[in-house]
Amino acid sequence: MNTSTRSGKASRLAVHVLLAAGALLMIMPFLWMISTSFKSFADSMSIPPKWLPVEWHLDNYLRVIQTIDFGTYYLNTVIVTLGRTVGQLVLCSLAAYSFASLRFPFKNAIFLALLAVLMVPSQVVMIPSFVIMREFNWLDTFYVLIVPGIFSAFGTFLLRQFFMTLPKDLEEAAKIDGCSYFRIYWNIYLPLSKAALVSLAIFTILASWNDLLWPLIMTSSEDMRVLSIGISSFQGQHSTDYPLLMAGALMATLPIIILFIFLQRYFIEGIAMNGIKG
Repeated sequence: MNTSTRSGKASRLAVHVLLAAGALLMIMPFLWMISTSFKSFADSMSIPPKWLPVEWHLDNYLRVIQTIDFGTYYLNTVIVTLGRTVGQLVLCSLAAYSFASLRFPFKNAIFLALLAVLMVPSQVVMIPSFVIMREFNWLDTFYVLIVPGIFSAFGTFLLRQFFMTLPKDLEEAAKIDGCSYFRIYWNIYLPLSKAALVSLAIFTILASWNDLLWPLIMTSSEDMRVLSIGISSFQGQHSTDYPLLMAGALMATLPIIILFIFLQRYFIEGIAMNGIKG
């Protein structure tokens, strides 16, 4: 075995060791959450911390369901997440197609103004948004939880960059055949952009599923609360019930993990193939 072959194998081994160490470092908080969800309150506060529970409390998950209206919160979260995701996929893809393929006055200026929205923290516009929602009489309804979340400058940018990498010959051929702009968008661009659409869907689902501040401010009744608010109720000002908090967090996280496992191929493909041309 020559020197170059040995050095190549050593380099690959070092890379795999670093990747394994990084993966272990990333998964440790998740393993700690699982372990804590089965502990008693005393075990969760023990010093030094113990990885495994002294006694396994499987009833922590039942206590979560009994303490908060978990089913209602779960259903509300699913409805809001689906509404925002579908809305963003439709509106962002339409806007992205317009910026990528159509010609209209001030297109670049409008697109730059849209990107400028990404530099504005959401907390800055929270109070004006609350006033607007109050004038619409949307407070404490699904409208306030879904409609403002279906507009995304990031989603438009992501899809626009992907659309610009698609072959223009397909669009030119469709125009020669008499296809309208909408038919080109629906029959050509969307089918070729499955990976990018799945990537945007995953980003939107994660943001909607974990959203806390907006639902907390815009809703007040228990019937309109979402999972993030329900789980945060286990964290008090003076004490936190960590086993119940971790059990609720695990139940809320599992659907997202399962979804990512099934869609990770499209997600990685969409990120890898996303164009960078201007």
